[in-house]
Amino acid sequence: MTCPTCQAPIQDGSPFCPRCGTQFAAPPPYPPQQQYPPQGYPQQPPNSYAPQGAYPPQPPQPPPPGYGQPPYPQHGFGGVNVAIEHAGSFALAVVTLGPEQSIQAESGAMVSMSVNVELQSQMKGGLMGALKRAVVGESVFISTFTAHGGPGEVTLAPGPIGDIIALNLVNQAFFVQSGSFLAAAPTIDINSKLGGAKSFFSGEGLFLIGAQGTGPLLLSSFGAIRKKSLQPGEQYIVDTGHIVAFESSVQYQLQKAAAGFFRSMTSGEGIVARYTGPGDIYLQTRNLEAFAGVLKPFFPTGNSGGGGGFSFGS
Repeated sequence: MTCPTCQAPIQDGSPFCPRCGTQFAAPPPYPPQQQYPPQGYPQQPPNSYAPQGAYPPQPPQPPPPGYGQPPYPQHGFGGVNVAIEHAGSFALAVVTLGPEQSIQAESGAMVSMSVNVELQSQMKGGLMGALKRAVVGESVFISTFTAHGGPGEVTLAPGPIGDIIALNLVNQAFFVQSGSFLAAAPTIDINSKLGGAKSFFSGEGLFLIGAQGTGPLLLSSFGAIRKKSLQPGEQYIVDTGHIVAFESSVQYQLQKAAAGFFRSMTSGEGIVARYTGPGDIYLQTRNLEAFAGVLKPFFPTGNSGGGGGFSFGS
């Protein structure tokens, strides 16, 4: 570049000539550098993979109920408080008793208890009642827990994996399938009722457990429990292996699951129960007998050659 006045060589971009002092027009400024990300896009915060402003902040959410998170649902029955903890597959019934209050439970259902709680085991209903309970697969004995000198706590759980519900009976009667009775207040009469031939062929045994009176009734299940309320005259069909309990006002009859004996057997359902309202029925989402059938191929057989190993199929 040369000066237009004296023709002296000058450096590119110089504002004036060093020889004659001629001033030059200022060069146009360089265009501003483009900003990334462009205007309108959220800026990337340091040390973060989420763009700033892309996800508005969320307020903290309370934990969902029923997953072992306190506080647990409370059920009060005439001074007896029942809380179902860890509802779902591993439910635990926490029973708080007032001074000199009692609760009766299935033998072997106790998990823990306070030191001031007295445990007594007795044959409920005498010899005949014990024989009936043995027929339906229940324990011959009933455990009674009584708090002395102050409040006491008893925790109860069923043998199978499953849920627990607490019902508050008010001069009501329920029929409970074998294995689903967990506990009840002493004001509820627990006895085995003759169900007739239809009960025998339904797979529930010749006797059903009857629970009648006023107070808390704790039922257990294999799997979760679903309540179904039937209106007068309303009918509902249930696989007999999924029944937990039903009100005495509910009538039921047995029938084949499908038209024709062969179709019913090949459907895998066999015999089902048709219930007619009014009243409530309680269902369990899993069938213990069906679950045992699934596990059967994995247990060692008697002709395994003495190896003692497990068979996992071919």
